[in-house]
Amino acid sequence: MLVKPSGTRCKAAAAAAQPFIRVRTRRLQRMRVSASANSRLIALDFDGVVCDSVGESSLSAFKAAAIQWPEIFKTPEAEAVKPQLVEQMRAVRPVVETGYENVVQIRCLYEGTSVDEMLQSWHVLLPKKMDEWQLDRSELVHMFGSVRDAWIANDLQGWLAPNRIYPGVADVIKEAMQHDEVYIVTTKQAHYTETLMRDMAGVDFPAHRIHSTTVSGEPKSSVLAQLAAQHPGASSYVFVEDKLGTLEKVARTPGAEPWQLYLVDWGYNTEVERQAAANHPRIKVVDAEGFSSLMAGQQQ
Repeated sequence: MLVKPSGTRCKAAAAAAQPFIRVRTRRLQRMRVSASANSRLIALDFDGVVCDSVGESSLSAFKAAAIQWPEIFKTPEAEAVKPQLVEQMRAVRPVVETGYENVVQIRCLYEGTSVDEMLQSWHVLLPKKMDEWQLDRSELVHMFGSVRDAWIANDLQGWLAPNRIYPGVADVIKEAMQHDEVYIVTTKQAHYTETLMRDMAGVDFPAHRIHSTTVSGEPKSSVLAQLAAQHPGASSYVFVEDKLGTLEKVARTPGAEPWQLYLVDWGYNTEVERQAAANHPRIKVVDAEGFSSLMAGQQQ
């Protein structure tokens, strides 16, 4: 069973992922692929659908904040409240679009921004704080990635440990890869996604099938259009997300009508968002059992 979040304070999966055999993957060149008439094109979000990464991203954000603002975060006072900050970061995870935002969030929380305020107005607060603190998006993306890279290089198991693969998800993905064209479309940097799929999920997921929008900021709707063009013969088009806002944007995108849109009822969404999705004419909400049926081709 997958652990569902409660209200706006999303909770982690209750069970840790089982250990898996490490499998080496090769990086392949991207190529134009035509799906067979019986194959579906399936695009999966990663964080919140496959992996609960909020523990790692919060700790990485604290490390990055200590580099960006050592006078604030390299202090006994900041260290003392780190566990509280990490817990608050879990609560505000539903509003994060891209990893670098965690660095801004953790300073906001440290300086007194409430969880409720952040959940309600992050879209306004983020650009305001980026300007106030003279932050550059590309520089934050690079720094946040560098912190993660250093952690992985020095302590891979330590970096993996705060992450969790949602129970049961890896198996259904592996099964779907046997008969469908499966991709991951994520705001997470691709090599982190590949590492987690390999070393935690035990899935030999091809690197060229992981599409990251972290650096480009490209909307997922554009990536879906590119994938559909690569697979014009797919029998159907399936996109699975945990972010209602992303699905709503895809639903409004001209040309995206063939895509079947699904919101999982776990990950980083709230009860209010799940209710809104259930009332949306283009979006279906699926639980763990429904996701398994969907990936097996038993639900349309």
